[in-house]
Amino acid sequence: TRKPEANVYNSAYMTLEQVLKVMEESAGAGLSVARVHTGDPSVFGAIREQMDALDKMGIPYTVIPGVSSFLGAAASLKKEYTLSGVSQTVILTRMEGRTPVPEREKITELAKHRATMVIFLSVGMIEELCEMLCTSYDEDTPAAVVYKATWEDERIVRGTLKDIAGKVK
Repeated sequence: TRKPEANVYNSAYMTLEQVLKVMEESAGAGLSVARVHTGDPSVFGAIREQMDALDKMGIPYTVIPGVSSFLGAAASLKKEYTLSGVSQTVILTRMEGRTPVPEREKITELAKHRATMVIFLSVGMIEELCEMLCTSYDEDTPAAVVYKATWEDERIVRGTLKDIAGKVK
């Protein structure tokens, strides 16, 4: 819990520059700063650019791990990502959007491994995503979309690659 006098900022509505300015000004004033991420900051958390900036500013920091949403999703789904004889590999990825991905990491290339795939930040492109996955996976492959895993307003949509897009819509 936070102290009542603590200043709270919602970084979802801030640019990186605004976040860094708050951290720099607060540290300069001798205040403690907690930059809280949902999930673990090491997975699609954009933490590297923040750490680089803090290093340049000479502001010491500690990274405290969290629980990634993909682990929360597995718990909510009551599923194990690695099953003997099915898959011993989990691929964490995302579709290309505003941020490009290397050619070798396109969904169709990763799907060739037929490993368990956890795909972040891509539900807005779910129809295209399912088409890409079906280049290597059977259309009856189980699929799920978990919104806000482990939160009070969590939502789960279950289906297959064939019907999950329609169910999500």
